Amino acid sequence: KAAKMKLKHNINPILLQFINFIILVYSFVTYIPWYILSGSREAIAKAKQVKARPVNNKPGGAYRSVNSLHCLASVLYPGCDTLDKVFKYAKTKYKDKKLLGTREILKEEDEIQPSGKVFKKVILGKYTWLSYEDVYVKAVNFGNGLAVLGQQPKTNIAIFCETRAEWMIAAQACFMCNYQLVTLYATLGGPAIVHGLNETEVTTIITSKELMQTKLKVRRLFLVSLFPAYLFIIVKTPGSAFPKGVIVHTMASVQAMGAKADTGNRQQARPVPSDIAVIMYTSGSTGVPKGVMISHCNIIAGITGMAERIPNLGEKDIYIGYLPLAHVLELSAELVCLSHGCRIGYSSPQTLADQSSKIKKGSKGDVTTLKPTLMAAVPEIMDRIYKNVMNKVNEMTSFQRNLFILAYNYKMEQISKGYTTPLCDSLIFRKVRMLLGGKIRILLCGGAPLSAATQRFMNICFCCPVGQGYGLTESAGAGTITEVWDYTTGRVGAPLVCCEIKLMNWEEGGYYNTDKPYPRGEILIGGQNVTVGYYKNELRTKKDFSVDENGQRWLHTGDIGEFHQDGCLKIIDRKKDLVKLQAGEYVSLGKVEAALKNLPLVDNICVYASSFHSYVIGFVVPNQKELAELARKKGFKGNWEEVCNSPEMEREVLKVLAEAAMAANLEKFEIPVKIRLSPDPWTPETGLVTDAFKLKRKELTAFYQTDIDRMYGKNVK
Repeated sequence: KAAKMKLKHNINPILLQFINFIILVYSFVTYIPWYILSGSREAIAKAKQVKARPVNNKPGGAYRSVNSLHCLASVLYPGCDTLDKVFKYAKTKYKDKKLLGTREILKEEDEIQPSGKVFKKVILGKYTWLSYEDVYVKAVNFGNGLAVLGQQPKTNIAIFCETRAEWMIAAQACFMCNYQLVTLYATLGGPAIVHGLNETEVTTIITSKELMQTKLKVRRLFLVSLFPAYLFIIVKTPGSAFPKGVIVHTMASVQAMGAKADTGNRQQARPVPSDIAVIMYTSGSTGVPKGVMISHCNIIAGITGMAERIPNLGEKDIYIGYLPLAHVLELSAELVCLSHGCRIGYSSPQTLADQSSKIKKGSKGDVTTLKPTLMAAVPEIMDRIYKNVMNKVNEMTSFQRNLFILAYNYKMEQISKGYTTPLCDSLIFRKVRMLLGGKIRILLCGGAPLSAATQRFMNICFCCPVGQGYGLTESAGAGTITEVWDYTTGRVGAPLVCCEIKLMNWEEGGYYNTDKPYPRGEILIGGQNVTVGYYKNELRTKKDFSVDENGQRWLHTGDIGEFHQDGCLKIIDRKKDLVKLQAGEYVSLGKVEAALKNLPLVDNICVYASSFHSYVIGFVVPNQKELAELARKKGFKGNWEEVCNSPEMEREVLKVLAEAAMAANLEKFEIPVKIRLSPDPWTPETGLVTDAFKLKRKELTAFYQTDIDRMYGKNVK
């Protein structure tokens, strides 16, 4: 596998032999001092250990972490069985330590692009910090202020806001006062927003001025007409004009009300472990967003399991928060950090790096200023970093490129054996590592499968382990995470200490928990992290959840996995991604996409198949630079849309896809026969992908229905 992922060079064979000899001598000379001084012996030994075992010898028996074989973990700290108690414990322990950081905006400018478009650019200052005590006081006051405004315990309150310190303060206030926090992605489309607000019947929405003036503005009159009145709480200064029936307060004014309020009878409002903490609306990759009811004990069990997989987590760590807090991955990661004394510095995808879209050229992005040690990312972001760095490598001089490739391939060999390469790290990969601030010690990836090539690239170039995790909103984000000393690729690790996982036969797909050499089947997650179910959707709850004879609650994930001999799980398929072609062959859409997505020519791809036809088709968002270069080589002239709409260029891209598919050992029937090139990218704003950039197949199918009909030879009017 490592050999397949190596980069290709064009070094003279004789010179290459001499370089390999030098590398061999260097490795031999440095091995003994490295072995004695680095402490990696322990890591190598741990990497070879069994990480999880089945609790019994029966087929389909549940696997548990070796650290929780006899009892699943459920609490972080003794007596802290609700989220308000966890935060109070952390506040007492880390009182004056920094907790939440935000960069001040020094200057905003409008920058006119050559196309005539105007982009807003910002120059940002240093991070300003709130301590644990500061955040606690603000949360208490905000919770009390909401009570003054009429919010009752165990009633719903919505937060529709970007990731920022105020989001976490509002959430902690709700946890303290036992308000059920309804979370909605800031990038959700209008119908999804209305669905979530309508279903939960909230009358109070915590939002921002920006979202009030964009996402909520065009629909404000419609939203107001649903209920007698809406109460909007704006986390910063509100805009000027609001329609009749809308009451607006700033977060500061609500906190001021709370500070003055009589709180003598507030103790009875405190939550119990089984109370609902969050109703989290999923991103809706398979249809209308579902509200997942997550209790206090669900979240605490989940973050207990996650924290156990991050060694030496504590006050020295800095986490950068930029993913949507309405996503279970980000919320869980920040709660893990908050409960262990870490600092959380806030960012956004538009200001994350020096090259990000809103950062003025010459000024610093958030990672450069913050220098985080911990970071979470979805595969889409890691894939972008991978492609951008490799594009820069291809633009280097021949000497520089070959030097980088030699170092890359050498380090790949070393880490596959469990060894480190301090010289390569400091001389060759230091510049790449600085793209994320230079201090990252663990990257956590979740939300979707990460390709082996991208995972290995992040290991090599950012000089840190990539903890690939697997979990769902319905399991409070918890399931598995790879251990930091496990440098294998393509796997998601062993079950966390808070849960157990078993595989259930799926006869239609041909997966059985008696398969050899590895048991295979649908993944079921059990444990206290498994959530209560879907809000006002008992039918779907009964379909996706079950309770066994011992009272254990199980989540039926719909994902197909296999357990390896060391107890680590690998995701190999998804029930909804498996399509039976007309001739009877099964095609795994996700498998085909994973094989083709990392091509430099491909920014995104969605594979489509129908049981009424014998071949596979696809929709491709091409990389503009790569496709333009391919068009130039083939002598095709035209603007971007003309290039994408050209049958000639479709055929050329198909050739590239077919070569990559064959190299990835795909079957002939799995390779797309026809494609449609999309001139426009798929973003959460288009409604074609989720906030974690997972494909929304239903929406993509509807969007490209005319092209589907054309590619399958139907008459198109």
